Amino acid sequence: MRQNIAVVSRAALALLAGALVLSVTVSAQTPTALQAPNGQAAGQPSAATAGGQQDGPVALTLKSAIEMALRNSKDIQIAKLQASMAQHATQVSRAGFLPNIYAGSGAGYTYGIPETPGGRAPSLFSLTYTEEIFNEPLKGQGKELEEQARSQRIVLEDVKNSVIVRTAMAYLELGKVRHSLELLRAEQESADKILQVTQERQGEGYELPVEVTKAQLTKAQVTQRILQLEGREDELEVFLQGQLGLGQEQAIEVTPEELPGEAEQEGANLVAIAMQNNVGLLLAESDVRAKEFRLKGEKRGNLPTVEAVSTYSLLASFNNYSEFYKKFQKNNFNAGVQVQVPIFSAKTREDIGLAQINLQSAQATLANKKTQVSAEVRQKTRHLRERDAAKEVARLELQLAQQNIGVLQTQYTEGKVNLRELERARLEENEKWMAFLDANFQRQQAQLDLLKTAGQLDKVWQ
Repeated sequence: MRQNIAVVSRAALALLAGALVLSVTVSAQTPTALQAPNGQAAGQPSAATAGGQQDGPVALTLKSAIEMALRNSKDIQIAKLQASMAQHATQVSRAGFLPNIYAGSGAGYTYGIPETPGGRAPSLFSLTYTEEIFNEPLKGQGKELEEQARSQRIVLEDVKNSVIVRTAMAYLELGKVRHSLELLRAEQESADKILQVTQERQGEGYELPVEVTKAQLTKAQVTQRILQLEGREDELEVFLQGQLGLGQEQAIEVTPEELPGEAEQEGANLVAIAMQNNVGLLLAESDVRAKEFRLKGEKRGNLPTVEAVSTYSLLASFNNYSEFYKKFQKNNFNAGVQVQVPIFSAKTREDIGLAQINLQSAQATLANKKTQVSAEVRQKTRHLRERDAAKEVARLELQLAQQNIGVLQTQYTEGKVNLRELERARLEENEKWMAFLDANFQRQQAQLDLLKTAGQLDKVWQ
C-alpha cells in the first residue's frame, strides 16, 4: 500500500514539474506568436488580407450600376471629345471677329520696283492687324457652327441614354438568368427523381422502356438549358464588367428590381412629353435652326463687308526704294478700314440657293420625325400593355401550378399519388416560374424602350 502511495506521489510531482516547464515555455513564446511578421498584431488584418477582400463580389443595385457605367463608359468619353471638338470649331469661326495680329520679317534682293508676291513692299520687319467688323455670311456660318455644337451636346445625352439602357437591360437580364438557373437546378433534381422512379418501375415490369427514354430526355433537356443559361450569364457578366470599369475576374452580385411605372401612366400626355424630350426630334429641330442661321447669313451676302486693318513695316534702303520713290523712310504705319461692296457675285447667289435647299431638307426631316415619334410612342405604349397582359397571364399560370402542387402534396401524403406525379408537378411549376420571369423581363424591355423614346429615362435610376 505504501509503495503504491509513493508511486502515485512521484507521478504527481512529475506532472507538476512538467506543467511548470510547459508554462514557462508558453510564456516565453507568447510575444512572438501575437506579433505578425510585418509588425502588426495577429488579430489585425494584414495588407494582403485587405487586398483579398477587395477582390470579393461587388454587390450592385440598378442605380449604382447605372452610375458606374456613366462614369466609366468609353462611348461617353468619345462623345464628350466630339462635343469639345464642335465647341472648338465654333471658336475658330468666331476668331475672324476678334483681333488678329501677325508679325514677320525677311530680306531679299530686288531689281526694279521693290515688291513681294503678295503685292506689299519687302520689309525687314512687319506687323499686321486684322479684325472683321461686319461680315454677314461669315457671321451666319459661325451661328450655324454654334448650333451644331449645341446639337453635339444633345448627341452626348443620347449616348448617355444608350449606356443607361444597355446597362439596365444587362443588369435585369443577369438577375433573371441567375433566378432561372436556380429553378433549373431544382428542376434537375426533380428530373433525377423521376428518372430513378421510372427505372425502378421498369425493372419491376410496371413501365415500358419508352417511359424511361422520356425521363432521360427530360433530364437531358434540363441539362442543356442550364448550360445555355450559364453561357449567357458569363456573357452578361463580361459585358457589365466592361461597362462598369471592373476587372475581368470581378464577380458581380445583382438584386431583382422592378422599374418605375410613371411614364406609361401618363396616357395621352406621353406623346406631348416625347415631342419635348425625344432626342431624335431635338436633333432635327437643332438642324433646322442651324440651316436657318446659314440661310440668313447668305442672304445678307449682298451687303458690304467691313474689316479693320493696320500694318507697320520697317523698310531697308538696300532695296533701292530711293530710285523709284521721291522720299524714303524706314518706318511706315497704316491704319483704317477695308470696305468691299459686292456689285455682282455669282457665288453669293449660288450660296443662297444651296442654303435654301438645305433648310427645306431639314424642315422635311423634322416634320417626318414628328410623325415618326408620335407613331412610335403610341405603338410602344400598346406593346407595353401587351407585355403587361402577358405578365399577368404568366403570373396566374404560376399561381395555378403552385396551387396544384399543394393539392398533389396532400394526396401524396395520403398515398393517393406517387412521387413521380408530384415531381412532375414541381417540374411544371419551375417551367411556369421561368415563363413568368421571361414575361416580366420582356415587360421591362418594353418599358425601357418606351422611356427612351419619350425622353424619360431619368426615371429609371433617379
